[in-house]
Amino acid sequence: MIAVRPMMPEDVVVACQILNDIIAIGGTTAFETPFSEALFAQVYLSGADKICCHVALDDQGEVAGFQWLGTHDDLPEDCADIATFTRRAPLLKGAGRALFAETATRAAALGFSAINATIRADNRMGLSYYDKMGFRDYSVAYGVALRDGTPVDRISKRYELKRGRSC
Repeated sequence: MIAVRPMMPEDVVVACQILNDIIAIGGTTAFETPFSEALFAQVYLSGADKICCHVALDDQGEVAGFQWLGTHDDLPEDCADIATFTRRAPLLKGAGRALFAETATRAAALGFSAINATIRADNRMGLSYYDKMGFRDYSVAYGVALRDGTPVDRISKRYELKRGRSC
C-alpha cells in the first residue's frame, strides 16, 4: 500500500533530489535547470500559487514522488494546474495513481471543475500517465523553444472533476 500525505518541510531534500534527477535525465519536464532546496521549498511547499502538494511514500516511509496542484494566470479560476514527479529508481509502481487520487479528491472538495496538465510532446511517459488518469487533450502550444533553441510542442490535457466551466 502506498501512503499519500501533504508535503512537509522534512520532505524537501528528497523531493528536490527526485526532481533534479528527472531534470538531469532530460526530456520529461519543462524544467531545464536544477532546483536548490530553498527554491524547491519556495515553489512546492509555500508558493503563493500552491493549492496543495502531496508526497507518495514507499513501504519504508521514503518519498517516492510528489504531485503539486496550483493556480495559473492563463487558466480560469475554477481550473487548477498539476505537476507530477516520481523517482526513477527504485520505481514505486502505482505512486502516480495514488497521488492523483488524493489530488483530484482535494481539488473537487475545493470547488475546482477541472485540472490542467501541460506536458512536453516528447515526454511519452508523462503523456501516457495523464491519459491513464483520464486527462484528454485540448490544446497544443507549437514549437516552444528549449534553452538551446530546440522547438518542442507542449500538449495541454484536461481532467473534468464535475460539470461546469473548463480550462
